[in-house]
Amino acid sequence: MRKFPENLSVKLEVRKQNNALRQLPLSSKGIDFASNDYLGLSKSETIFHKTHQYLIETNDIQNGATGSRLLSGNHKLYQETENFIAQFHKSESALIFNSGYDANVGFFSSLPQKRDLILYDELCHASIRDGIQLSNAKAYKFNHNDFEDLERLILRNQSAVIYIVTESVFSMDGDTPNLEELVQVSEKHNCYLVIDEAHALGVFGSKGEGLVQYLNLQDQVFARIMTFGKGLGCHGAAILGAPELRDYLVNFSRSFIYTTGLSPHSVATILMGYRYLDKENKNIELLRENIIHFNQEKNLLGLKQLFVRSKSAIQSAIIPGNENVKSIAQKLQEKGFDVKAILSPTVPEGQERLRFCLHSFNSKEEISEVLRLLSTFVF
Repeated sequence: MRKFPENLSVKLEVRKQNNALRQLPLSSKGIDFASNDYLGLSKSETIFHKTHQYLIETNDIQNGATGSRLLSGNHKLYQETENFIAQFHKSESALIFNSGYDANVGFFSSLPQKRDLILYDELCHASIRDGIQLSNAKAYKFNHNDFEDLERLILRNQSAVIYIVTESVFSMDGDTPNLEELVQVSEKHNCYLVIDEAHALGVFGSKGEGLVQYLNLQDQVFARIMTFGKGLGCHGAAILGAPELRDYLVNFSRSFIYTTGLSPHSVATILMGYRYLDKENKNIELLRENIIHFNQEKNLLGLKQLFVRSKSAIQSAIIPGNENVKSIAQKLQEKGFDVKAILSPTVPEGQERLRFCLHSFNSKEEISEVLRLLSTFVF
């Protein structure tokens, strides 16, 4: 076997020296404050059994065709599921991708053209930025949730077709932009607004429809990216928008065209997850109650100054320094709470944090105890 390239070994060594080397963790047995399974649907026996029963009833359990959806992989379940998703989200159409990463890379690498411009929030997810890097369009970032800075960039580039990109809930901070104001800026300058709703699905709205729909802004947004690996608890994602957007992606999005489509079981799981959201809101209400309780408890314990302001299921306590934040995370894990440290360079140096993910299945006693422990470790 050939020796590993020296220049790559150096990069690994730098990560080790900075205490920032990523390693694959084993599944934790602690109380879950780490996963994005906000509603606990990934563990739902009801959805599991309904998925299996549905495949038997529709005879799709025998459909083993694999391949691109443009070849042999476009089984009939796709159409039913995409129609349901579009109706649920009050969108004209929906197109399923294999993951949120594939959806973002596929969208941003194919839609914006050579003379177009992409303006994106500086804290947008890596999948958005990777898609932008593959685009032929120019791209500039604007300061986080700063629409004056955004408008400054728009005014400097008024002759271009402009795509504005943000997230309804940011994955590391858990905060949300003022979407009503952003829509006004977008419409004022005739821009195309694109919003990633990965961490809003299942969290905002009476049925977990997402923040855009909760605010009734869906008709003012050019495209929404809904990722299923968080609140819906399964694989896949969908891009919502006009039928022309769907047609364009089918013809030009390489991460859609040149990949094997999801299996019937995966698509049926998505459909059952959406049917659950459409009919059941108990878990959504429990999650909302836990978010309120978490915010109340952190205020009572004097922890408010540590946390980024958030009304979502993601609550981040800024604890600078990789060593420092890893040490506190380990102490919480030793007490039986699965809380993860987010290190630089995943977040900027000095912005290292403990990231608490809240769920419908967390008890209020668990929330109070993990915050009480945190207060003893940081003060």
